[in-house]
Amino acid sequence: MSNTSKSAVAKGDGTFIISQVNLSDPQEDEVLIKMKAAGLCHTDYDSLNWGKPLVMGHEGAGIVEKIGSAIKELKVGDQVILNWATPCMHCFQCQEGNQHICENNSPVVAGANGHTPGHANLESSQWNGKSIERSFNLGTLSEYALVKEAAVVKVDEPGLNFSAASIVSCGVMTGFGSVVNAAKVEAGSSAVVLGCGGVGLNVINACKISGAAKIIAVDVNATKLELARKFGATDTILADKSDIGLLLAAKEVKELLGGRGSDYAFECTAIPALGAAPLAMVRNAGTAVQVSGIEEEISIDMRLFEWDKVYINPLYGKCRPQIDFPKIMKLYNKGELMLDQMITREYALEDLQQAFDDMLAGKNAKGVIVFK
Repeated sequence: MSNTSKSAVAKGDGTFIISQVNLSDPQEDEVLIKMKAAGLCHTDYDSLNWGKPLVMGHEGAGIVEKIGSAIKELKVGDQVILNWATPCMHCFQCQEGNQHICENNSPVVAGANGHTPGHANLESSQWNGKSIERSFNLGTLSEYALVKEAAVVKVDEPGLNFSAASIVSCGVMTGFGSVVNAAKVEAGSSAVVLGCGGVGLNVINACKISGAAKIIAVDVNATKLELARKFGATDTILADKSDIGLLLAAKEVKELLGGRGSDYAFECTAIPALGAAPLAMVRNAGTAVQVSGIEEEISIDMRLFEWDKVYINPLYGKCRPQIDFPKIMKLYNKGELMLDQMITREYALEDLQQAFDDMLAGKNAKGVIVFK
């Protein structure tokens, strides 16, 4: 093992430790990344309880440190964003253009966050003398990440803001892609966004970029609604926690839209009971988008589908990393996509527990771990 890396290791019992992980040099189709920044989201906290040791982290940006012998498109020193949905480009879904749900490599579709061919050689990452998996094929909460070439997107921009770049490959992509790739929001349309956390703010921002004329933000937190206006919301509704299914909020939405529902509605709360709520917000033949990725059984009143409403459940904003990441960074550089404003606070790796505490307390739109 020729590389050592200080890493956040989930022990599988609800706890983590900052510890040394030993890494081999990259195999032919692998890349060693010196991490510069890694974004945090609730999935990272959830990974503490996945029942096995893991190098934590699934979003981040850094610099190419070493490359495998078969790597042609990257060189040492390149600035990159890491992407957890590593496409094989050969399976049915990749050939259909659905790289985000690759049937061979995806840790969600193919392996339920297990070890898939999208993961770098398992024996090349060692912790306490045993092989250790890297969360979502990446393990970005680490000084170095050993990944497959397919997990790397080169960013050709001088002086890249790594903190901003680090949050692209999860919440930003999910929110932006749900609007642009999945719903295909049209200029002049109306949209409702339920939940104004990190993902919801990206949905609002993307709706604004897409030219939506009316963007209504709904949340139970007045402070988040103030932030939503900064990201592009034209109207806000302070919802009541006792409003079952947000049906009262839906009436307010219709009042703002002349008695008709919105063209689009996006659920970004991650509250299972609100999985059907966007259906109550949209007009007949409108589009409801379940952005949160709710994965449990819920009850839905089928009358909410009346009439001709479309309900979609996209994964990761239908991400095409080599296309979408550069597009996002160009919009950021033009000042249209608000990434800096998304980052509430930066932390050192040693302060990961504080970062989790702040996230769980709702203090951060987005926290980022930075590496020297």
